[in-house]
Amino acid sequence: MSLITRHGMMLLALLACAVTVQAAQPSKDSLPVVKQNLESGKAVLLDVREMDEWQMGHLAAASLLPLSRIERGVSADQLNQFVPGDKIIYLHCAYGSRSVSAAGLLQKTGRDVRALSQGYDDLLKFGFRPATK
Repeated sequence: MSLITRHGMMLLALLACAVTVQAAQPSKDSLPVVKQNLESGKAVLLDVREMDEWQMGHLAAASLLPLSRIERGVSADQLNQFVPGDKIIYLHCAYGSRSVSAAGLLQKTGRDVRALSQGYDDLLKFGFRPATK
């Protein structure tokens, strides 16, 4: 194996590790801890589903910040206007995958962002209250 090929492979391996480290992971917080943090005011809940899903039903405790909006870019200042800077931000979506993607993007703002792996229906089953229409 040539020296260039060996260095190229090492560089690819290092890049793969860097991407893995930066990828967001679902929160390790249990749903009882999430509920407690929300009820005590230590945290807020953001729904990262799109507007049409939100309009079909959403949680009473949640605010809407669609993933499509997050993907266009949200600065730390913009996020701080939307959510107080001292709060944990829990993200949820329909099944958990979009919340992980959104968390990866929002963590760049330096905020404590935690993706929930539980989706909207799971949160309802656990006792999160739906919003009244």
